[in-house]
Amino acid sequence: MSEQARPAARPLDVGAARKALGFFKVMATLAGIALFILVIVVIIHYGFHNPKPSNAWSPIHGVIFFVYVVSVANLGFKMRWNLVRMVRIMLAGVVPILPFFVERKVAAEVEAELSTAEGSQPARPEQAPQSQLRTGDQPD
Repeated sequence: MSEQARPAARPLDVGAARKALGFFKVMATLAGIALFILVIVVIIHYGFHNPKPSNAWSPIHGVIFFVYVVSVANLGFKMRWNLVRMVRIMLAGVVPILPFFVERKVAAEVEAELSTAEGSQPARPEQAPQSQLRTGDQPD
């Protein structure tokens, strides 16, 4: 049985990953705030027998959480994470206050990985500093 050579992994699209990271950071913060509000609304609903805030907020929270899950998947696919890692980060959105801590940890890890990826990618000519251009060359 012969071993087939795996194709070389394509390099990370650092620009797309940075955009996905920004979207994730916003959604993680929003999901954390929305979850905190949901906890208050649930207390009002069951503790004070007033379902009106819950009827209004629960669907809004559901949409925010869904978009948070999409942002995690988007970032995960761009960073080539495995499914287990993505699901663990998604599940952090169901524990009050945890999204804030997970966002900080994930952002730091992704930034470090993107910095490493940027350093290993060859610079495109339009990104080369003026000192690297030959005499007579004009930047685009």
